[in-house]
Amino acid sequence: MLAPKAFLDALSGHASRLFNGETPIPRTEFESQFKTLLQSGFSKLDLVSREEFDSQMTVLARTRARLEALEAKVAEMEARLAPPVE
Repeated sequence: MLAPKAFLDALSGHASRLFNGETPIPRTEFESQFKTLLQSGFSKLDLVSREEFDSQMTVLARTRARLEALEAKVAEMEARLAPPVE
């Protein structure tokens, strides 16, 4: 995995090489090269897709709801088992 700072430094270096070329690069070629550069950089980062992120958030929310329900049942059972306070 590439650290975010290293990624940004590499991106900056590649971008400056694109801008400082001897001949001007046409806009479409620049966009194509920049997109390729970004895809290459992002592939080195430990990223997940939006779909995977949303899926994991759904699982987490469901797990939290189940945990809260279990905690409530345990508290109820403990209250029933506790000796009355005199």
